[in-house]
Amino acid sequence: MSNKKVLVTGADGFIGSHLTEELVKSGHKVKAFVYYNSFNSWGWLDHVDPKIIKEIEIFAGDIRDPHGVTAAMKGCDSVLHLAALIGIPYSYHSPDTYVDTNIKGTLNVLQAARNLDISRVIHTSTSEVYGTARFVPITEEHPLQGQSPYSATKIGADQIALSFYQSFKTPVCVVRPFNTYGPRQSARALIPTVITQLLKRQSLKLGSLHPTRDFSYVKDSARGFIAALKAKEVVGEVVNLGSGFEISIADTVKMISEITKTSLPVELDSARTRPENSEVERLWADNSKSKKLFSWQPEYQGLAGFRKGLELTVEWFKNPENISKYKHDIYNI
Repeated sequence: MSNKKVLVTGADGFIGSHLTEELVKSGHKVKAFVYYNSFNSWGWLDHVDPKIIKEIEIFAGDIRDPHGVTAAMKGCDSVLHLAALIGIPYSYHSPDTYVDTNIKGTLNVLQAARNLDISRVIHTSTSEVYGTARFVPITEEHPLQGQSPYSATKIGADQIALSFYQSFKTPVCVVRPFNTYGPRQSARALIPTVITQLLKRQSLKLGSLHPTRDFSYVKDSARGFIAALKAKEVVGEVVNLGSGFEISIADTVKMISEITKTSLPVELDSARTRPENSEVERLWADNSKSKKLFSWQPEYQGLAGFRKGLELTVEWFKNPENISKYKHDIYNI
């Protein structure tokens, strides 16, 4: 694999930038697909070690454009497809953009992979496709439940990816990360929202506190993607990437408060609360399939591993240069 070029779509994002770094460090030739914009911004890749950036080929485009996607994929052996719109609240009032980006964007990648005879496509799913757990831990056989426009479009993208394997033998693997967290994550997610508000010591405005999540540190998620890329027995499969550990949002807030040594009363903000039937009440991953197929297991697992990951994340946010990039006083949907 190290002698063949890998395309990472969404390389400018949170998980994508970490994955791109890890690929370069492990000796892969990488082409990074970033979202074209007039500022010539490469997203989080602008903040990666310059020595790593020198090793990356940058391609600016739009995942919704099939011509640009095909151009980006030419000369590549495999694709790690992470480009997507992921904010759940934003999907409530702008669902069209999610269909165009998540479903049609994935279709563009698959069509190009088929035409260019790409040897492996790793498509990124999300634990949100499961909806509220009907049984735990959640295996890959759990029913799919679209409880938000976002999760519905990811279900659609997953199924299109798998249909290309069934119909055309396109070598697709669907990797399904649970709630990934870590440095660089958008404040639209819970953990950065809590950290930035606590560090600014002004207020702590949150939505529902009772749901549980399976949080996975971003380094573990990146390792999982790379393991899936290299494994032989994953084509046509759906594989969870989760820590196998469940914790409530309330207890997560408590732990972050302990790490930051800051305690603020939680103010319930109705704008941050999902519609009743849209809230995913419980997520807890069964990660035994990833262990079986490509010998992956999280390093940051259990309560101790979660705390360690949170400590590293808080440390990153404490850097004034890093936290200055966040608007902590504005609800980021």
